[in-house]
Amino acid sequence: MTLPLFILALAAIIVSAMAQRIAGLGFAMLLAPFLVLLFGPHSGILLVNLLGGISAGIMFIRVRTYVDWSMYWRLAIPAVAASIPFSILALALPAAPLEAGVGFLLLLALLLSLALHRGGRTIDGPGVRTVAGLSSGITNALAGVGGPTVSVYAVISRWDQRPFAATIQPYFMTIGFAAMATKAVVDPGEWPPLEPWMWVAMMAMIGVGMYFGERVAKFVHDRTARRAVVVIAFLGAAITMVKGLITLL
Repeated sequence: MTLPLFILALAAIIVSAMAQRIAGLGFAMLLAPFLVLLFGPHSGILLVNLLGGISAGIMFIRVRTYVDWSMYWRLAIPAVAASIPFSILALALPAAPLEAGVGFLLLLALLLSLALHRGGRTIDGPGVRTVAGLSSGITNALAGVGGPTVSVYAVISRWDQRPFAATIQPYFMTIGFAAMATKAVVDPGEWPPLEPWMWVAMMAMIGVGMYFGERVAKFVHDRTARRAVVVIAFLGAAITMVKGLITLL
C-alpha cells in the first residue's frame, strides 16, 4: 500500500469513529467499503471486525452506565451463535455476490422498519430479539456490517436512543471479535500485511475520531442522533450493495 492511500485510510477511520461516538454506530458501516477496496474482501472485513471492536470498546468506557445488560445478552448470544459458522462460510464464498445480497436485504429491512414505525406499531419480544441478533451476526460475518439490523430492531421496538447507543457498544465488541477470531483461526493468512507503525497509527486515529466525536456529541439531541443512526444504516447498506454490484460487473 502506498503512503497516500494509507493516509486516506486513516482519515476514513477518524470520520467513522466520530460517527460511532455521535450516533452510537457507523464505524464499520462507513469504513468497511473503503478498507475492502484497499485490502480486498476478506482481509478488509477482517480488519473492520478488529477495528470496529476496538472503537466500540473505547466508546463503551464512556457510556457504560447506560448499558442495558439484559438486552445485550438477548442480542449477543444469537449473534455470536450465527457469527462463528458464517465467518467460516465467508472465507469460502466469493465476497461480491454476498455483499450485494446482504446490502439489498438490509435496505429492504430498513424500509420495512420505517414503514412500521410510521404506522405507530411497536414490535418486540424474545423472538424478535433473537432474529435481530441472528441477522446482525450473519451480516457482520459476511460483510462486516452488523449495525443496520440492530438499527431495524431499535426502530420497530422504539428503543430509546441513549440505552440503545450504550448497549450496542459491548454488543459490537462481542460480534466483531468473535468474527475476527474465527477468521484468524481458520485462515491466518488473511491478515492484512501492515507494518507495526501502521497498526499504531490506526489505533491512534480511532482515539482522535472519538475525541472529536465527543466534542460534537454534546450539541446533538437524542432525536437527531436517532435520525443519524437511520441515515448511517441506510448508507452502510447501500454502499455494501453497490460495492458488491460493481465488483460483480
